[in-house]
Amino acid sequence: MPPETSTKTVLIAEDSSVILNLTRKILELQKYKIVLARNGGEVIKQLEANPVDCVLMDINIPVMDGMECTRVIRRHPDPAINQLPVIAITGNANNYSMEQFREAGVTDYLPKPLDFDALVRVVKQYVS
Repeated sequence: MPPETSTKTVLIAEDSSVILNLTRKILELQKYKIVLARNGGEVIKQLEANPVDCVLMDINIPVMDGMECTRVIRRHPDPAINQLPVIAITGNANNYSMEQFREAGVTDYLPKPLDFDALVRVVKQYVS
């Protein structure tokens, strides 16, 4: 068993500074290292530049939305990237069925407004 100090890294893909900063603070308090992407175009660049353990994906990010971005992650040739847990964050989960999330390759999702206890629980579930 690795020691508790092994830092896990979470990529947060979110264009709202408020949500981004809150999410980052919450996860940093849990000792996660954070990598940020403000749009779908940055997500893949960040994943290729940084070893990441989990992706928190806002569905409504600019350039490439979270669903399309997740599909690109799933098609990526590197298994360290295409196998990553992708947790969708969406303010309009009702617009999508679980079927659509699965089809895009989403591992799990959290509705907005974010419940930070649920956020921490879900991230721990996939990153531990």
